[in-house]
Amino acid sequence: MKFRKPRITKIDLKFYFIDLLGITAGCLAMAVSMNMFKVPNLLVPGGISGIGVFAYHILGTPVGLTIILLNLPLFIITYKILGPRLVVQSLVGTFIFSVLVDITAPFLPQATDDLLLAAVYGGVVMGVGVGLVFRFRSSTGGTALLSLILAKITGISPGQALFFGDLFVLTLAIFVFGSEPAMYSALALFVSIKVVDAILEGLGLAKQAIIITCCGSEINERLLNELGRGVTRIEGHGGYTGEGREVLLCVVTRQQTAHLKTIIHEVDPSAFVIIGNATEVHGEGFKKMQQN
Repeated sequence: MKFRKPRITKIDLKFYFIDLLGITAGCLAMAVSMNMFKVPNLLVPGGISGIGVFAYHILGTPVGLTIILLNLPLFIITYKILGPRLVVQSLVGTFIFSVLVDITAPFLPQATDDLLLAAVYGGVVMGVGVGLVFRFRSSTGGTALLSLILAKITGISPGQALFFGDLFVLTLAIFVFGSEPAMYSALALFVSIKVVDAILEGLGLAKQAIIITCCGSEINERLLNELGRGVTRIEGHGGYTGEGREVLLCVVTRQQTAHLKTIIHEVDPSAFVIIGNATEVHGEGFKKMQQN
């Protein structure tokens, strides 16, 4: 029995092209951060990019070339231990980033010599770039791959391995560049992580509310009429008293939170309420679910 090879349709090609554009835009932002803020100010990003900054200032080796050379053995090890899928996903981002860092270096002047400004703005631009690359299902290799390899071999979590890898590079920066650039490098890394989270998970502009009340019908009606938000009603029972209570689940915008609490207080001041951030909300009244 013969099996047909999967055909690549025009829709597939469209998605591949969009992904490639997104990855390239992210890598370009990362290259801008490196050449305008980090490299000239001795600010070290985490991972192999940080080692590239060391090599540039000590040996004069182009940053992108160092990133490529150090990633090659990681790609080989990843292929043998974790399979080809991760290698393919990371290879494109790593290659584009490395090339763009070296190509754009002569055309991107140093933006500032103030370490604080360089750390903050460099961290923001780097975070935007990394977030875009991740959002379009790629990576730039480095310690991201190394963390997965260590997790497979040693059993520690990838997050822990990634943290220790970045910590090692930042500690090394203290001995190479001094304590002040190392501290600002840590600040830039912190800013980048926050920006990446914002891009991948949203800015937390929505709030989710869990309301445990004996006046579910009235609160439900007011939320529908006054806030225009749907409510999910669930029957519940107190674990201690065994009394019946209704659990209402509702998601509102941040601006509607105060009105939500006013409604609950007016209807049932004794209601038990939990309000927290909803980093992503898809569906009616919010953004539609899309393929990432």
